[in-house]
Amino acid sequence: MDLSTGLLIVSTAAAYLLWFRFISQALTGPRVWPLLGSLPGLIRNANNMHEWIADNLRACSGTYQTCICPVPFLVRKQGLVTVTCDPRNLEHILKAKFGGCSRGGLPHWSSQPGDGSVGQPCDQTQVLSLTGDCSGRGDARRPPGSLASTDIRQHLRADLWEGYADPCPGLPENAFTTSFDRATEATLQRFILPEFIWKVRKLLGLGMEVSLTRSLAHFDGYLSEIINTRKHELASQQQQVGGVSPHDDLLSRFMKKKESYSEEFLQHVVLNFILASRDTSSVVLTWFFWLVSRTPRVEEKILLNICEVLLETRGSDTTKWLDDPLGFEEVDRLTYLKAALTETLRLYHSVPEDSKHVVADDVLPSGVFVLAGSAINYSINSVGRMEFIWGPDCLEFKPERCLLRHGLTVAQEHRVVQKMSLTLFIKYGLMVDVHPRDLRPILGKLI
Repeated sequence: MDLSTGLLIVSTAAAYLLWFRFISQALTGPRVWPLLGSLPGLIRNANNMHEWIADNLRACSGTYQTCICPVPFLVRKQGLVTVTCDPRNLEHILKAKFGGCSRGGLPHWSSQPGDGSVGQPCDQTQVLSLTGDCSGRGDARRPPGSLASTDIRQHLRADLWEGYADPCPGLPENAFTTSFDRATEATLQRFILPEFIWKVRKLLGLGMEVSLTRSLAHFDGYLSEIINTRKHELASQQQQVGGVSPHDDLLSRFMKKKESYSEEFLQHVVLNFILASRDTSSVVLTWFFWLVSRTPRVEEKILLNICEVLLETRGSDTTKWLDDPLGFEEVDRLTYLKAALTETLRLYHSVPEDSKHVVADDVLPSGVFVLAGSAINYSINSVGRMEFIWGPDCLEFKPERCLLRHGLTVAQEHRVVQKMSLTLFIKYGLMVDVHPRDLRPILGKLI
């Protein structure tokens, strides 16, 4: 290597280090390394990412800026990230300045370039006119009198699936749900890594991009089979005079419309609702049952609330209370139960992190300047865990803070930890023991 080449390398390195020192002085939060940015800390804490982000936000009063790709010409577009859980900033991003932030940074799912993707918007009027009460028909399968060490998450997922596309893919685990979970885990990797890195991994078939591709192929095959089967069933039913269709799920309602929808559109509809409703609902309910099982005081208050309402609407004969699903008016009176569900969402929100791209330079209410082209990650998980928002008892499960003024126990030695995915799954499910409940002691407190 001649002298001129050596001088060029040294001068380039020196210029880069001076540039890096200049930008790093303005950054807060986790440590930023040359070339690697904050990726080492993020990767090191990948299995505990949400709590790691929350810890960083606590240390920075609710907002910090970091860089995941400190490379000139890339830092502005793909590297600079503002992370916040400050309610003022969230309201500014999601409401006041909604037009100043584009759709979130989470990448679409797409099996081939140019294909449609999960998250792709559908006609909202068409969807709303067809959904009706599909996802809450009240015909969820009832368990036997008692169950030992059953994963309640899988039961909830199966019950919720019925509203979108019968038949349910079965219990407990199956190829579809496994592929779906792997796809959401792989998509989280795209959320963490700079765009050019996961695109290279996808091109070379490395890491979780392989499982994402396989999972998408499985989705296509599974949903195509369901759609084709349903088409034949509905066609056969139409040929029968006075025939009644046995299906009233979301997919069937779209197929019964006069408009002709493509198979790709129907796949998008089902997957959008699965991602937006099925998993998010089952996830929050799973965390809800776990929290309630650990807080007998809250469990008793929920039972008192339910019994008080049913005593007024259905009489004192408890054997008749479960004959019919709860009506809307009854549900509306379950104020403590709704407070407990709200408190669950505060501590274990189904979608713990989300992000948006900054369209134009702006200043957040907290005083942080954000550059056009950079990303803003708003940590919903951290919002519910900040002492400056909720007080010193912010990590405690207290449904009372959300008020306007079958028995279930977690299986012994079952480990409950968060799973790093787009939705906040319990990593190993929630194994519970379901047993008959005697409501007479509760009823005795009301009579």
